[in-house]
Amino acid sequence: MNNEERRYAFAGIIIEDRQKSASAVQEILSEHSSIISGRMGIPNLDQKSLSIITLILYASTDEIGAFSGKIGRLSGVSIKTGISKSK
Repeated sequence: MNNEERRYAFAGIIIEDRQKSASAVQEILSEHSSIISGRMGIPNLDQKSLSIITLILYASTDEIGAFSGKIGRLSGVSIKTGISKSK
């Protein structure tokens, strides 16, 4: 794949029950580590089991869609993405 096909994007992931879903999220992040340029996470937000992860991605729109689809299908996990307009 050449660079013209890739775009920068961000993904915001909210994990409602960290004990239930964090390992599945981490597995998917590891599978797609080649498209992740940066990551910031806040575990146990406000002493609850709520966690938030923010990612910077560099990938094709198909790769971003496949990644966000896998994350979004997990119970108790939501994801939103934004993709740059320019290639």
